[in-house]
Amino acid sequence: MGEVAINRVSEGGFVLCHRDDLGRGGSEDFSIANDAIRIAKFDDAGNYRPLKTAPNLCHGWRLNIVDVTELRRALDYFYPGRLAVYSAWKRDRLKATPLRETLERQSGMYRVAGKISDERLNVVVAETCRSDGGCLRTILWNRNAYGTVPSTLLPVQKYDAAVDQTGRGENALPLICQEVCAVLVEAARKAVKLEGAAPSAPGH
Repeated sequence: MGEVAINRVSEGGFVLCHRDDLGRGGSEDFSIANDAIRIAKFDDAGNYRPLKTAPNLCHGWRLNIVDVTELRRALDYFYPGRLAVYSAWKRDRLKATPLRETLERQSGMYRVAGKISDERLNVVVAETCRSDGGCLRTILWNRNAYGTVPSTLLPVQKYDAAVDQTGRGENALPLICQEVCAVLVEAARKAVKLEGAAPSAPGH
């Protein structure tokens, strides 16, 4: 799931680690689901991770989990809310909210985000949501109520829940994105501000 590898052990429990660390030794051991909060908090450089589905989960840890209940808790700490969203999606009970609808309901300092042009929005979505360096979620929302693709600059695989967004082509539970997050809203707000601050062309 995302960057977390899940392995069942003979005793009935599970061992979790970073997918890059499979088969490697020297990892720090953890033993309770709550430890996932600490593991997921910072990247390898010690920087805070505001977006937990970003592809920058730290390396060098191993989390020993006793049963399925604790496994679900741990995964929910690594990727908050994603198990519930995945479950709703599997039961065809998930409603995706168009990007424009989300932007239009913003208030306060974020209200201006709704003024972003489609041309600029196309770029902002691609830069913010790309799996390589942005976010590992699979996008299910459209740009607007007419079903416009979120960004023509993203590969079609970004919208396919059957695709492993890490690019490894492995069997993985998708991190479903049914509505844009605060990170994208903030990126849209900044883009509008930058557009407004840009100097006018000569003669305008």
